[in-house]
Amino acid sequence: MTEQRVIPMLAYEDASLAADWITKVFGFREAERFHDSLGTVTDVVLELDGATVLVGHPSDAYQGPRRHAQACALARQWLENPYIVDGLVVYIDDVDTHFGRAKRGGAKILSEPETNERQRQYRVEDLEGHRWMFAQRLGS
Repeated sequence: MTEQRVIPMLAYEDASLAADWITKVFGFREAERFHDSLGTVTDVVLELDGATVLVGHPSDAYQGPRRHAQACALARQWLENPYIVDGLVVYIDDVDTHFGRAKRGGAKILSEPETNERQRQYRVEDLEGHRWMFAQRLGS
């Protein structure tokens, strides 16, 4: 297996809650969790089928996309479309099953599963407004 050379890092207001939510709703597995001297979760390593995503809490001043959009007109405009503005594409084996799991888990659905010339996919927003596309390559 080749080494993952690019590892996405997403910031969250509450990294602990976000990691728990992502594991429950999107099916990731928690590999490692780090805390600061006050016990605040600062980073969580999540894995899905051998790929890694880092979830972190950069500072108490950080605002996730959803909360930032409440105070910023430009951020609200970015989030008016259903596309991935700054987010992740995650390849999975079964888009329709994953979509059902995310929907039942309370994820904000941006698009129903659809098929294009390359893949079957859907778009979704997590609990703080980060956007994810889950896709299944055609023929998989």
